[in-house]
Amino acid sequence: MRRHVFGWNSGFPGFNFYPVTLSKLKLDCNYSAAFPSQGITDQASTIDNFHNSQIKTCATSCVKLSEDLPKENPVSDMLVDSFGRLHTYLRISLTERCNLRCQYCMPADGVDLTPKPSLLSQNEIIRLADLFVSSGVNKIRLTGGEPSIRKDIEDICLQLSNLKGLKTLAMTTNGITLGKKLPKLKDCGLNALNISLDTLIPAKFEFMTRRKGHGRVMESINTAIDLGYDPVKVNCVVMRGFNDDEICDFVELTRYKPINVRFIEFMPFDGNVWNVKKLVPYSELLDRVVKQFKNLNRLQDHPTDTAKNFRIDGYVGSVSFITSMTEHFCAGCNRLRLLADGNLKVCLFGPSEVSLRDPIRSGVDDLGLREIIGAAVKRKKAAHAGMFDIAKTTNRPMIHIGG
Repeated sequence: MRRHVFGWNSGFPGFNFYPVTLSKLKLDCNYSAAFPSQGITDQASTIDNFHNSQIKTCATSCVKLSEDLPKENPVSDMLVDSFGRLHTYLRISLTERCNLRCQYCMPADGVDLTPKPSLLSQNEIIRLADLFVSSGVNKIRLTGGEPSIRKDIEDICLQLSNLKGLKTLAMTTNGITLGKKLPKLKDCGLNALNISLDTLIPAKFEFMTRRKGHGRVMESINTAIDLGYDPVKVNCVVMRGFNDDEICDFVELTRYKPINVRFIEFMPFDGNVWNVKKLVPYSELLDRVVKQFKNLNRLQDHPTDTAKNFRIDGYVGSVSFITSMTEHFCAGCNRLRLLADGNLKVCLFGPSEVSLRDPIRSGVDDLGLREIIGAAVKRKKAAHAGMFDIAKTTNRPMIHIGG
């Protein structure tokens, strides 16, 4: 298929990290308050210093998070790790099944799926979600596999959205079957949306996902906009030689529509044949965007944001970069993951997991579950390993973990 359909570079040229040129980059946030009247050229050294200090700034975020801990709610200690990070964001994988076979997510020969009896039931999902929300979680994201293919997805959304204390119910989806279901899902309380799309070229989409469906994904994005989702987040995993030539085309999606394009560094997981030569680092991505779009403004990020956020003057949407490999954001991490088989994973790149399904099915009450969860959270490390060590560490395929 590759030899007659695709004309882009499928090789991986030499790879180097290099500092981004920020002389033309403006900062539109409180970090730049000290030099609002300076010209862009005069700001260059100050901005470079700011860029170099971002990780140091992030390192203080765990202190800010611990200050946000609701002291009157003693069970919330379950969500605080030994570094003071309060985990208020739970990602729930609803299924390991997917209707695509994306190269960075699933091995070419597929994966062994967990038998259905070993997956969490709807009642178990709701029970655990209720326990987390009553302990201080205020955001839940539904993932997969592909969460929209679950037959009871509307009912799950309705029950989750009714949990007292939950502010955001989000979903990450590939958009293939989303369009027809989204109006009902919105009625059931789904109020935030990420749609994965790694190319704007239909033929390349088929190569990267090993399936057809590019048009349906684009329709889902437009449906989400029409239904009032603002922003509609579009996740794009960038891989050198595959889709890095489309970066500026993706940025153009934000000109007239409330789309937040999120460029994600290629990350290693079991079976996705990660190679550093395929990785396009944040510094290079940003440099390419700055050269094409002169009026790119840095936005202020929340301490728990995984993304570095920007907006171009006059554009409706925004552009973000998720820099898991080259500039990690572990100091502000507030995320936990509940896998489809009931395992709790406190770090995306860590191999450690603890089962919550087994205690539930053996009759453990909520107090006992809180103790298990709290102990797992307390064992969370300060930061994940470097990308080369991650690549050598046994971990699950992304489709098992939940995107």
